Amino acid sequence: MNSKFFRISIGSLFLAVFFVSSPHAQQSFSLEQILSAPFLGDMTTLKSGHRLAWTQVERGRWNIWVAEGPSFTARQLTNYTQDDGGELAELKFLPGGAGIVYVRGVGKNSAGEYANPTSNPGGAEQDVWIVSWDATVPRKIDAGSEPQVSSVGIVAYEKGGQVWVASAAGEDKPVQLVIRGRNTPLGWSPDGKRLLIYSGRGDHSFICIYDAEQKSVKYVAPSVDWDSDAVWSLDGKHIAFVRQPAVPRDTPTGYFIEPDRPKPWAIWVAEPNGASAHEIWRSSNTLQGSYSFMAQDTGGGVLNWAAGDTLLMSSEEDGWQHLYALPISGGSPKLLTPGSCEVEQWSLSAGGSSVIYNSNCGDVDRRHLWTAHLPDGTPQQITKGDSIEWGGRFVGDTNLIAYIRSDARHFGIPLVQNADPGAHASPLLDAAKFKDFPVNALVTPQPVTFRSGDSLEIHGQLFLPADLRAGGKRPALLFLHGGPIRQMLLGWHYMRYYFNDYGMNQYLANRGYIVLSVNYRSGIGYGRAFRQAPGRAARGATEYQDVLAAGKYLQSRTDVDPKRVGLWGGSYGGLMTAMGLARNSDVFAAGVDIHGVHDWPTDNWEGKNISPELTKLAHESSPVAAVDTWKSPVLFIHGDDDRNVMFSQTVDLVARLRPRGVHVEQLVIPDEIHDFLLYSTWLHGYQANVEFFDRQFAWPPK
Repeated sequence: MNSKFFRISIGSLFLAVFFVSSPHAQQSFSLEQILSAPFLGDMTTLKSGHRLAWTQVERGRWNIWVAEGPSFTARQLTNYTQDDGGELAELKFLPGGAGIVYVRGVGKNSAGEYANPTSNPGGAEQDVWIVSWDATVPRKIDAGSEPQVSSVGIVAYEKGGQVWVASAAGEDKPVQLVIRGRNTPLGWSPDGKRLLIYSGRGDHSFICIYDAEQKSVKYVAPSVDWDSDAVWSLDGKHIAFVRQPAVPRDTPTGYFIEPDRPKPWAIWVAEPNGASAHEIWRSSNTLQGSYSFMAQDTGGGVLNWAAGDTLLMSSEEDGWQHLYALPISGGSPKLLTPGSCEVEQWSLSAGGSSVIYNSNCGDVDRRHLWTAHLPDGTPQQITKGDSIEWGGRFVGDTNLIAYIRSDARHFGIPLVQNADPGAHASPLLDAAKFKDFPVNALVTPQPVTFRSGDSLEIHGQLFLPADLRAGGKRPALLFLHGGPIRQMLLGWHYMRYYFNDYGMNQYLANRGYIVLSVNYRSGIGYGRAFRQAPGRAARGATEYQDVLAAGKYLQSRTDVDPKRVGLWGGSYGGLMTAMGLARNSDVFAAGVDIHGVHDWPTDNWEGKNISPELTKLAHESSPVAAVDTWKSPVLFIHGDDDRNVMFSQTVDLVARLRPRGVHVEQLVIPDEIHDFLLYSTWLHGYQANVEFFDRQFAWPPK
């Protein structure tokens, strides 16, 4: 028995900590098989040359893989062999591609503790590492994260809210740059002599320039405002940065709870020597003109410096996240990515003359790659069809691009091709070597739309069991993604959390459940008005209308047993699950709530200056406000080192449900965080999920 996992049932005690699913004729693969799919991410390319790298996690074992042209034969660069939570990220090439700097592990919580999901008594750290291209043993540079590598081989990184620098060659001990505030390195100048630093000061922030030769720091146009997103021009003669105006100290703040208000922003250009700094562009003072949180959360950054005197900026001014070219002389930005669709990830070519991005233009529930030349090029669609593409990068200064592609049945693999529409793509990884993965047993989800209670169109993906026959009625489940700035797609996802959830939905369908994945309002992909819908979150929970409509849609289907409709989801999806059980136990017969928010005011970790009226509204927008009408059984799954949703959310709700006689089960994972780090956690959590629904819905039939 693994003592890290506990399940308790109120009303009866289950002697086994885990319940193995009962085999039945319809089951053709196991959870272990579907979770054997490797997840690839963090695609990185060298600015000059043909080298590229990515992270790959297989059954909890994270490693770096690389390839080099012209053959682009993939090989594993690191050799981590344990499912120990050692997540790899933030890959950066050394000059000339001599090696790769990366981060291993997860940082500290509010108590100053590193993530330690294996409960290792020896402790854990988040460290910056370096590994050479010829795969020598990796060397730790120091504890830290956010590495930035200069053209002369100096690594800057963040440790404890301060910036440190170290030689990539390991010649000297790391040195701290003593700058007041909480500081993060943003990027080295092209000549490798100066470092841009973001310095947060609590109620304002500065952009600093550290001169490595003079050992000095200069502040760029310091003010009472919030400066961020600083980038170098390609010749190192200018920097550009974003400035957001200061607000009165009594302004309510907090992404999920504050009233909607315009958040204007401006772009400034300065000379590194501090001789001049001036504003070149200012957004409108409207909701749509607001600084794009989506660009920071899922995109390629609000501001990038392209070739010559052009900036690449993102904006939602027309109601959709798009890219624009802005001359540093000012004027009106030129729209590069038109359409009622959204751009999500983007990256510039080595010389900054072209941008590659993915979007859902023309295919709302997928992602495809596009390119555009700057400053005023026409977008070209590079990929299309039933696949999903992400992580696009130009390979050096060539016309080649590298990216990752998946579809409904095939997990993501890396490819290289010319940046031309319809060009042949060469896969770098042989998916057939993953012999346990049940590719031929998977179903292709169907796109569906339905209307919410206030007539808003909602999109979803419907997973129908392959053995579904006319006249039969099956139990059905809603899946609710987290975020909420997320969108589930018609295939394997580009984020690891939802990659795993997509696999789980495939497993549930294979087990005989009808599954509907719901893209409720406040998610991405359908425009800013959808994402920033009035009354969402703690402002009224209007997105719950979409969840209820999805439940009723399932109940209306002739192949669904209307008395056996459940729902499950994690994080914000856990919140929506709890809302369904609290408000509509008459529709939702059972649910699995994975680290969900349950009472907005008590978990308003980012909000301040919230009035009594807003606090009352937030509470009424929470599951705990309807706990008296909660009747349906529930399974809670939560790691107690969660840094996104406080563990106290589940403690509080369980304590409220117990005296009301609600059937409650728990799966508590000591020392695990929000985005589960261990493969074993995902496996056991999903197994508990399946077994819970099987018992509640008496499935499969005996």
